[in-house]
Amino acid sequence: MKTLNLHVDYIKFKPLKKALKNIPDLPEKEMQEQEIKEALVVLTAVEKSDTDVKAVVEKYIENIKDIAKQVNAKNIVLYPYAHLSKELGSPEIAQKILIKAEEELKKLKFKVIHAPFGYYKEFELKVKGHPLSELSREIKIETVGTKTEEKYEPKQLLREISKSKLDTSKLKENDHRILGKQMNLFSFNEVAPGMVFWHSNGFVIRNELINFERELMKKSGYQEIATPQILDKKLWQISGHWEKYKENIFLSEYEKRDFAVKPMNCPGGLLVYKNSPKSYKDLPLKAGEFGVVHRQELSGVLGGLFRVMQFTQDDAHIFCAEKQLEEEISKVIDLVDLIYSKFKFEYSIELSTRPEKRIGSDEIWDKAEKSLKNVLDKRKIKYKTNKGEGAFYGPKIDFHLKDSLGRTWQCGTIQVDFSMPERFELEYADKNNEKKRPIMVHRAVYGSLERFIGILLEHTNGRLPLWLAPIQVRILNFTDRNKKYSEKILKQLEEEIPTLRVDSDFASETIPSKVKDAEIMKIPYILVVGDKEEKSGKIAVRNNGKIESIKVDKFVKMIKEEIFSRQ
Repeated sequence: MKTLNLHVDYIKFKPLKKALKNIPDLPEKEMQEQEIKEALVVLTAVEKSDTDVKAVVEKYIENIKDIAKQVNAKNIVLYPYAHLSKELGSPEIAQKILIKAEEELKKLKFKVIHAPFGYYKEFELKVKGHPLSELSREIKIETVGTKTEEKYEPKQLLREISKSKLDTSKLKENDHRILGKQMNLFSFNEVAPGMVFWHSNGFVIRNELINFERELMKKSGYQEIATPQILDKKLWQISGHWEKYKENIFLSEYEKRDFAVKPMNCPGGLLVYKNSPKSYKDLPLKAGEFGVVHRQELSGVLGGLFRVMQFTQDDAHIFCAEKQLEEEISKVIDLVDLIYSKFKFEYSIELSTRPEKRIGSDEIWDKAEKSLKNVLDKRKIKYKTNKGEGAFYGPKIDFHLKDSLGRTWQCGTIQVDFSMPERFELEYADKNNEKKRPIMVHRAVYGSLERFIGILLEHTNGRLPLWLAPIQVRILNFTDRNKKYSEKILKQLEEEIPTLRVDSDFASETIPSKVKDAEIMKIPYILVVGDKEEKSGKIAVRNNGKIESIKVDKFVKMIKEEIFSRQ
């Protein structure tokens, strides 16, 4: 069984028509739209292995009770959701499990709503957005006996891993998955579900975004660090992630010790701070990390670059004194605005306050929340307040980007944390050489680089600014007799702008065909060289459908300025 547990402000659903023939008709009342507020929605897929109904229900109830307790939910919505699995069990077993689970939950004094089984349904919900509001679970019942390992031939294995095909029939033309394929940016494969295979072109975009932020960080006094991918269980117990987040962490074992593949970068950053004594003169200490993290998600909720299991976070942790806190928060807001404005993104801001399940005293939560609110109010920034939806270690400001379909995605964040420095016993010496505890500010701008790139591709329809484009210039020859002159121009561009990403298409095909190929790849500048250009010493420059005939030297000067100013 696989489940996705969503803590929601509300869920609305309405049966539309039967998905299974043998399902009885619903009464007219149950065919109407239902709305349930303040609920834990348990999207559930019953699988082929779920044959022991009693054992599955027991474990299912145990998981629901655990999550409901953590998020303080009294209303439970059991929602059959086949899309979470490709190994679905029989409808008969699935219904038995859901009906029995509903009965048992009601005995535990939960209010339970069981969405109709075997019907196509439309639904709308609003997830709360706190750290425990989206939790995936896989429920397995151990069976007696050992499964014999199947034997495969290499060719058979190769056929298995080559099955992944993208169904584009229901996607919009500017969907980043279609653009990614057209522009040869990235791919996915079942051998690593929810993990991106970056192709050379896509890796260029990723690295250019990192370099852009890296330059801004250097100007703002950040150090850059890197911490290990796999860390001992003890570290995650100290940080609190083991208790709050274990189900979403990839686990491993080495020499009888439990290890976790990091789902967050912060505990590693805390150890870097702790490695040597610090003075008030070292503060604020800003440590940035473009860290790769892994988080378990169910395959049914993965969605291109928007929802992945492995992603790169542009994390930074700012360790500061209390009197420096508001200034540092304000500087992060400036950095976020600078980067989002560069891409002409619309964004909104939300302030999330203390959740019921948290670490730290009310006193430090008061200080943390006040610092974030003060900065927003002093700067006259419009924001929405989400009560009870902060991280378990501190309140936060989140930045939500609007995509091309009007959907919003949480990307940037600023989190004020008094608790982890306490748990890790961080210190610095003040002017009187007395030991003081620093405050930790967690911050990210892109958030997930993968998600940010997906939003950016759709926002621009793949027509990225020149400095970000994987291929910036392509040279096309009109006929074979123009090839030599075209090669001369190519060499000149490479010599005058060594970092220019320029290629050529000298194939014996028509110019319209070669231009079309370059347009599909969304190459900003397409240079066409024919007899006319060779005779005049100029080039025909095609940019966004407009064509201009100019001297090579002028073109070099123009794109140099465009690239290095990151227009």
